[in-house]
Amino acid sequence: MEHPQQQKTEWSGRHAAKDAVRAEVWSRLKQQRVVLRDPVGHIPHFLGAAEAAEQLAALPIWQQAQVIKCNPDAPQAAVRLRALQDGKRLYMAVPRLSRRRCFVELTAADLEQQQIPLEVAATMRQALIHGRLVSFEEMQPIDLVVVGCVAAASDGGRTGKGAGFADLELAMLREFELVQPQTPIVTTVHPLQLVADQRLPMQSHDWPLDWIVTPEGVIETQTRYPRPTGLDWTTLRPEQIQTIPILRALQQRTL
Repeated sequence: MEHPQQQKTEWSGRHAAKDAVRAEVWSRLKQQRVVLRDPVGHIPHFLGAAEAAEQLAALPIWQQAQVIKCNPDAPQAAVRLRALQDGKRLYMAVPRLSRRRCFVELTAADLEQQQIPLEVAATMRQALIHGRLVSFEEMQPIDLVVVGCVAAASDGGRTGKGAGFADLELAMLREFELVQPQTPIVTTVHPLQLVADQRLPMQSHDWPLDWIVTPEGVIETQTRYPRPTGLDWTTLRPEQIQTIPILRALQQRTL
């Protein structure tokens, strides 16, 4: 079997410690056969994702939320479906933030008018087809954020695939005051994705977790990590600005 340290993705090499944790988690998930496809380079599509979504839906932070932002990855499809079933306004990021309008808005009412089953619209590809692309100015304030993780720690530390899209999305949403300092940030993961606190060093542009939800239960992190206050242009890489249209537009606005 390939050694975990030898697993390379297109985002490898940016943070050695996080690369090591991701490789370890991906390898563990594969060995234990608790994923629906090869997780390497992805947010793991773990067995029990639907049960984790049910655990999340039982929390007051979910029940009180009217507007939810969720990542587009496969393991959170059950979260997106539950949001639509519960009558919430759902925002999903466009994968890789490849559009100038980089979020899709979905509501059960709009989908029913189009005669699109909610189960269909909850998938990433169909959400992009049947949802409405929106600019930040067209969005409503968000009550709850769901992010995809490769690994998470009980102190609120987290890492995704290593591309930095989730942190960018949250920083931009904060810039437009659509996410507030107290807006809960949640992930759903398999228990094998949990790692020791010290394994996930958090940087100044990283957004910590308030809640970690697994198929078996819930962890409230009581995180002490500070949240970014918006975009930190000094931490953005040139290729991010080149490949993400909204960043180029925002940069021109700030010049």
